[in-house]
Amino acid sequence: MTDADLRDILSETRVIAVVGISNKPERPSHEVAQYLQTKGYRIVPVNPGLAGQTLLGETVYADLGAIPDDLGVDMVDIFRRSETVPEVVDDALAHLPGLRTIWMQLGVVHEGAAEQARAKGIRVVMNRCPKIDYPRVMAGV
Repeated sequence: MTDADLRDILSETRVIAVVGISNKPERPSHEVAQYLQTKGYRIVPVNPGLAGQTLLGETVYADLGAIPDDLGVDMVDIFRRSETVPEVVDDALAHLPGLRTIWMQLGVVHEGAAEQARAKGIRVVMNRCPKIDYPRVMAGV
């Protein structure tokens, strides 16, 4: 994934489902989601243990299938162990009609799930963090 690819993704994305978000501000998933909000993205929190609660001003959903279509999720940011990625990708492909990007956080890699998403025309980023990449690739944009 080139810097130009990352810039395109970050420029075109509007609504990000954050799978595995924590309600603890010190956790990376919470910190990254909050940062993305400051950059103008709408965050859709996904965590079955927090479903129905409000986090960062948004309703938390149990899974990707519970997110209303009209929210227009176009990127899924995955804060889960690599072995859980295929299930998340399956859910995303089945339930998010506007999906354009699957982003796996630092330390999260699953080639099989990535290939499945790419076969459906979805862009895939693995083992990266948008909070780290954003200031680098979006500088001056």
